[in-house]
Amino acid sequence: MEKERIQSYNYLSDITATQGYKKMCAFQGEQPHCGFPEKNFSMQLEKLARKGYRVLVVEQTETPEQLELRRKEMGSKDKVVKREICAIVTKGTLTDGESLLTNPDTSYIMSITENCQCFENQKEGETIIGLCVADVSTSKFMIGQFEDNSDRHCLCSILSELRPVEIIKPSKVLSPETERVLRNNTRNPLVNDLVPFTEFWDAEKTIGEVRKYYSLSRKLPASANDSIYVNFDNLVNDSLALPDMLAELVSAGNDGLYALSAFGGCLFYLRQAFLDETLLNCAKFEPLPCSDFFSTIQNSYMILDAAALENLEILENNRNGGPSGTLFAQLDHCVTAFGKRLLKRWLARPLYNTRSILERQDAIAAIKGIGLASALEFRKELSRLPDMERLLARLFASCGANGRNSNRVVLYEDAAKKQLQEFIAALRGCQLMVQACSSLSTILSTTESCLLHYLLTRGKGLPDTCSLVSHFKDAFDWSEADRSGRIIPHEGGDVEYDLACKTVKEIESALTRYLKEQRKLLGDASINYVTVGKDLYLLEVPESLRGVVPRDYELQSSKKGYFRYWTPKIKEFLSELSQAETDKESKLKGILQRLIKYFSEHHSKWRQLVSVTAELDVLISLAIASDYYEGPACRPVIMEICHSDDKLPCLSAKSLGHPILRSDALGKGSFVPNDVSIGGAGHANFILLTGPNMGGKSTLLRQVCLSVILAQLGADVPAESFQLSPVDCIFVRMGARDHIMAGQSTFLMEVSETASMLSSATHNSLVALDELGRGTSTSDGQAIAASVLEYLVHRIQCRGLFSTHYHRLAVEYVKDTKVSLCHMACQIGKGVSGLEEVTFLYRLTPGSCPKSYGVNVARLADVRTTNIFGNPGIPASVLQTAMAKSSEFEAGYGKRKHESEGELPDLIKDLLCVTERWSCQKDFHAINLNLLSELQKRAGLLVLES
Repeated sequence: MEKERIQSYNYLSDITATQGYKKMCAFQGEQPHCGFPEKNFSMQLEKLARKGYRVLVVEQTETPEQLELRRKEMGSKDKVVKREICAIVTKGTLTDGESLLTNPDTSYIMSITENCQCFENQKEGETIIGLCVADVSTSKFMIGQFEDNSDRHCLCSILSELRPVEIIKPSKVLSPETERVLRNNTRNPLVNDLVPFTEFWDAEKTIGEVRKYYSLSRKLPASANDSIYVNFDNLVNDSLALPDMLAELVSAGNDGLYALSAFGGCLFYLRQAFLDETLLNCAKFEPLPCSDFFSTIQNSYMILDAAALENLEILENNRNGGPSGTLFAQLDHCVTAFGKRLLKRWLARPLYNTRSILERQDAIAAIKGIGLASALEFRKELSRLPDMERLLARLFASCGANGRNSNRVVLYEDAAKKQLQEFIAALRGCQLMVQACSSLSTILSTTESCLLHYLLTRGKGLPDTCSLVSHFKDAFDWSEADRSGRIIPHEGGDVEYDLACKTVKEIESALTRYLKEQRKLLGDASINYVTVGKDLYLLEVPESLRGVVPRDYELQSSKKGYFRYWTPKIKEFLSELSQAETDKESKLKGILQRLIKYFSEHHSKWRQLVSVTAELDVLISLAIASDYYEGPACRPVIMEICHSDDKLPCLSAKSLGHPILRSDALGKGSFVPNDVSIGGAGHANFILLTGPNMGGKSTLLRQVCLSVILAQLGADVPAESFQLSPVDCIFVRMGARDHIMAGQSTFLMEVSETASMLSSATHNSLVALDELGRGTSTSDGQAIAASVLEYLVHRIQCRGLFSTHYHRLAVEYVKDTKVSLCHMACQIGKGVSGLEEVTFLYRLTPGSCPKSYGVNVARLADVRTTNIFGNPGIPASVLQTAMAKSSEFEAGYGKRKHESEGELPDLIKDLLCVTERWSCQKDFHAINLNLLSELQKRAGLLVLES
């Protein structure tokens, strides 16, 4: 029975576990079932949920005493205490587990809907997507809606940034295009299909349901009998009862319908998992960052779409999806988990507003300068912190009335002790953050940074929590409570407990006064109270006074020379004292929940404290990151945003290095920095880049894009100097990849990404195109590359780099002042068997390169394959044949070109002759129709050869 009392039983649905998990399970019919001690609950639950299973957590909701009472009152013959389902846990709804406090990565739930025939107010031809993204571990909701194109460009970008582990969607509502994007741009999420309206609510029902959690008083929930369906037009009048974010969506009318519906689907799903009240109790609502995705002029952030995030490897690498080799890994020197998450958000959305960039630059410069010693001490203090953002969210959630936090759930000593330990850890963490921020604020006297002054000034960015921390510090002994697992509050620490203690003391004082009265009555000052076994406050009277004791004295016991009595008054006091002691103990048992409740009432201040600490952690991390660059680093000069086509945006860098590549990976001094100038007065706004295979073209494109992101983060850039007009969006097309399962070939992927940039790029955008057109025939690929370049250069007039092996393009743009012809320099020599040997110089050089030297790469593949794998590689005969055919093709191309140029004057003479005859009209039939036919054929051949 005792073993049964301390176990949590977990029922697993649809389990096809590995053999290791089958050993954990017993089967009741076809239903798998497993149990384990409470102390192992978090670990085992997390293991099952991470595997993708849905775990139903069943908890004891009745004590043995309550069972006996129920049996007596109801005549029940039940011999087993009640157990009920208290949680449904998946990998997106995990709120407990070791990795949540050690692994900073977020597991998002994404609820999605879009306009369709099921919804009203739909405009024909438009696609509006509503999203709600929830992070259960921090009680955070991001809600919004946006108009998207047919390729779901915006949705793809959000999926690439957030990588949700669960998708919630209305069944058979989403369009095939949206369903395809969800399949192809996620990594095995758990998909939940809900019934439209009844489960995946529309906006009206969502607000009706939300009103059950938020009333005007913000204390009592709305009546359960309130109408669920409410008039949406009248909801604005009730918006004061809602959090600001939800109230804004309600006020937005049709511009918030799909966002609210997505939130409704998410809320229903969380209700099924017993997490709705728990999370909404202290939830944090934020607007989805994709709002007005294509309206970049008013946007405060640079846009990085899915192609940019993936091709530039901002957050994840392309090898295994991990952080190694990414820009995030290069910049991540944060010491807090919540700082690391904030850095990821900053990287996905660099700043676009010039003033914001400069303010962040000033803060980083101040930290790197006089404030460096204080910043390093700040980091040292923060390194002792747990994941405060998640720890606080769990504490706030424990005030909820459903799930495992419900009052009916029987929590035994180890569970309560764990909650106490988390509470004390949160208090110590908050105290540490307050002290660390206070210590760092000493740098304010030596800096004029507006951002640092805002973050470190109490009452502005930094909330005034000193009095709150002091209150909890004075309330009880943290160390003693952590050791004993029990809170004994100090006086003034808890009002209810103080009242109970006061009552006990008053009764004890009354007993003391009564003792004095009895001494006076019997005339003996030696009479005293004694305790014998469980009998308290016995009057011990000398045997000599037995004859004078009053008749109402009740003899209880005796010893040699003494008799012990209770009086009716003492028995009355004892009854009152017993009740007061019981009440005191009851207040003591509930003190933890009362303290946590009082702590949670100030959740906005604690969250703001974490937010400020995270921002300071990231700023210090960016300040430190420049020490890890290869070569010099500088503070970029940020120009004003160009709002008209008359002003030319610029990008100029001297000795630009690579933000990620370092000497320990390439060999000391092996990376060659380059000077890059794009746009601005006297410079072309596009670089047309040619050069040999493996010559460094793609690397240059990446390092320019990454350096722009760094500059707009506010960080230093690996260069001697860097000047930039802010970029509103970076578009990247590089690499060869496909989505075969989605029916998308490599070339289709190329042109799809290119189409997206052509339709969305603006005058202030930066475009990086790497070998566009290589996925199809040479003629088609070259035609597409030429057309795209022409459009970008002369229509959009944005800044960009265009690398290509189509050398004909370089010929066409020799005289175009808007295009700068450059190549990656190399030296050519003769090697074994007459093969060309190319020495890469990796230096950006004016002019175009005559050829790509592809056979040289084949030769290098032969050498490297032999050295690494011990295989013979490409046979020498194949390389020699390839070299010969390459020379033959080049000679043939040159010969045909020379012959074509020789034929052109003759063709023109013949055409003039025909024209003269035609104009004279001397003899219409004298015009040789065969000659016209021959001229047409010759002209066609010339066009093809050109």
